[in-house]
Amino acid sequence: MTPRGAPTPSASAAPASPLAVPGGRRIAVQFAAMGTVWGASFLFMKVALEGVSFGQVSWTRLVLGAIALGLIVAARRLPLPKERVVWLHFAVVGVVGSAIPYSLFAWAEQHVTSGVASIYNATTPIMTALLATLAFRVEKLGRRQLAGISVGIAGVVVIIGPWRLAPNADAAASGQPLLELAGQLACLGAAVCYGITFSYLRRFLTHRGIPGVVTAFMQIGMGAAAMILATPFLATGPVQLDLPVVLSLVVLGVVGTGLAYLWNMNVLLAWGPTATSTVTYITPVVGVALGILVLGETLHWNEPAGAALVLLGVLLSQGRRRAARPTAATAASTAVPPAATRTPPTPG
Repeated sequence: MTPRGAPTPSASAAPASPLAVPGGRRIAVQFAAMGTVWGASFLFMKVALEGVSFGQVSWTRLVLGAIALGLIVAARRLPLPKERVVWLHFAVVGVVGSAIPYSLFAWAEQHVTSGVASIYNATTPIMTALLATLAFRVEKLGRRQLAGISVGIAGVVVIIGPWRLAPNADAAASGQPLLELAGQLACLGAAVCYGITFSYLRRFLTHRGIPGVVTAFMQIGMGAAAMILATPFLATGPVQLDLPVVLSLVVLGVVGTGLAYLWNMNVLLAWGPTATSTVTYITPVVGVALGILVLGETLHWNEPAGAALVLLGVLLSQGRRRAARPTAATAASTAVPPAATRTPPTPG
C-alpha cells in the first residue's frame, strides 16, 4: 500500500514530458528558435555573400558571436578556466570547430545552394559517431549505429550525384560541375570538423566541469581570435554593404553564433542530450525551405532523396553507444556543452 496522496510506483517511474519540466514551454520556444536560426543561417550566409567575401562572412560571424557570448558570461559573472592546458585545448576547438567549418560553409555557398549546404550540415552526427569510435576511441558502435553510418554515407553519395558531375560538354568546359563538387566536399569537410570537435571536447574537456556557456564562449572566442589573426589573408577585399547584407551578418553573429548557443545549453540541461539532438532534423528542413521560398533555389531529385537517407542514418546512429572506457565526463553531464551528447546538435 502507499500513503494517501502519494504517487504510485508506476506513476513515479513514468518519464516526464519535455514540456513538464520547469520552464518547459519557454524551453520549447528556445528549441524551436534554435532549430530555426541554425537552419536559416545558410540563407543568411548566401545573402551576406552578395556584399562581402566568404572570409569576411566567417570573420564577422565569429567576432560578433564572441562579443554576444562574452557579454552573457560577464553578466553572469562566470569565471574562465585558469589552466593553460585548457586554453590550449580550446584553441584547438576554436580553430577546428568554428573558424575552419564556418569558413568552409561560407566558401561552399559560392558554388552550392543554401539548401544543399544545410543538408550536408545534418551529416554531423554521423561524422561524430564515426570519429568518436575510430579516431578518439571514446565510444564503441553497435550494429545499429554501423548500419546508420552506412546509410548516411550512402545518402551523401546520392546527394553528390556522381552521374551529374559532367552532364554535357558545355558544363564540363565551364568547370561548373567541378566547382559544385568542390563546394559539396567543403560542406562535408565542415561536418567532419564538427565531428572532430565534438569528439575532442568529450575526450579532453567535458570531464572538467566547465559551464556550458563558458565552453561556448571559449570555443567561439578562440575561433574569433584565430580569424582576427588571419585577417590579412581572409577578411580583406571589397565590401558592398546594404541592409540585407548587414542584417544577415548581424543575425549570423549575434543570434546564430551567440544566443543560439545559449538556447542550446538551456535545452540540453532541461531536456537532456537525446531530445536536444533532434534539432538535427529541423535545421535541414528550414534551410531547404528558406532556400526555395526566399532565394528561389531548386532541388534536383537526388538531393532530397539523399537527405532522407542521411536523416535515416542519423536516426539509426542515435541509438545508445557504449563508452570505450570509464570516464568522469558523465558525472559532469549537467555542466558540459553539446559535445558530451551522444549525438550533438549541429550549428549552421
